[in-house]
Amino acid sequence: MTTEVYTTEAAFLLNISTGRLRILLQQGRVVGAYKVERLWMIPLNSRGVPEIIPGRRGPEGTWNKAERTGNTFVHVLRKTIDYNRDNETSYPAIAVKVGDKKDYCHALKINGPCQIVYQPHQPNRSQAGGARLWIEVESQHRVERIYFSRGDYGPPPEVKEQRQKFKRKRKEKDQKSSQSKCSRKLQKLKVRH
Repeated sequence: MTTEVYTTEAAFLLNISTGRLRILLQQGRVVGAYKVERLWMIPLNSRGVPEIIPGRRGPEGTWNKAERTGNTFVHVLRKTIDYNRDNETSYPAIAVKVGDKKDYCHALKINGPCQIVYQPHQPNRSQAGGARLWIEVESQHRVERIYFSRGDYGPPPEVKEQRQKFKRKRKEKDQKSSQSKCSRKLQKLKVRH
């Protein structure tokens, strides 16, 4: 089992953003964290999560203080693999999902038993598009994410496209609802006069 992780995996384990974790690191509130060149190495406690020193002011921190209880779902992103092949890029093609939080990586190591699930007629709707094949890992087993040092980072192109499509649909829906509100107001005004 890994005793130290990088910033992205530590943020995932704590269920906070990497930006918030970097602030905690700069404030010296992550127990035992140290820098190796440009990368932070963050040790894990006996529960398998980084230890955070609480602040003196403000509300109590909302980060995860114990091991995760939900199953981990691993999806292989076929469209990203095709995109990488066609464009000679190396975006992460593996999506790791625990609860509502999703992370992308180039490789992973599953420490414990897992199962590969194929449901062609009942897709997993938690993955955009509904995955029909995935790996499921029980909550007590760790999934270590590995990132290639020369890889492309950030969400894969297919995820960016899905997000843009969702934003467009939401914008169109908002425009239609505002137009219908305006037309209802005009009708009310016409009825009054």
